[in-house]
Amino acid sequence: MNSLSLTQAQAVIEGALAAARKKGYKPMGVVVVDAATQAIAFAREDGASALRLDIAHGKAGAAIGMGVSSRALALRAKDMPAFFGTIATNAKHPFIPQTGAVLITNAKGEMIGAVGASGGTGDEDEEIVIAGIAAAGLLHL
Repeated sequence: MNSLSLTQAQAVIEGALAAARKKGYKPMGVVVVDAATQAIAFAREDGASALRLDIAHGKAGAAIGMGVSSRALALRAKDMPAFFGTIATNAKHPFIPQTGAVLITNAKGEMIGAVGASGGTGDEDEEIVIAGIAAAGLLHL
C-alpha cells in the first residue's frame, strides 16, 4: 500500500473524534491529507469554531512539507521564526508549524499522508490524531 484510501482516512477521523469525546475535549476539526497535502477527508464537530479545519489542514500540510510531526516543527520554529514565517507565506499549500499533526506511514515505514487536528491544546490535538491513526490500523511518525 503506497497511498491512503478514503476509507482509511475516514477511519482515522472517526477514531480521532471518538478519542476527543472520550476525554471530553472541546469540539474538534480533523483533516487527513495525502502525501501531496491534498485533503482526503475532514470533519468539524458541532460547536467547533470556523477556522478549525483550516488550522488542522495547515498543521498536516506543515508535517508533510517538512517530513516530521508538527510538534518537531513547533520546536524548530521557536529558534527560527523568520524562516518558518517565510515558508508559511510562500508555501503552495497550508503550512502551520504548531503541535497537532503527525505523519501517517504504511507497514514499510513509507509516508502516505498526515492528519492534523485543531480545537484543543496542541497536546490534545496530537493525542487524538495518534489515537485515530491507531484506530484505523495504521502507523505514525
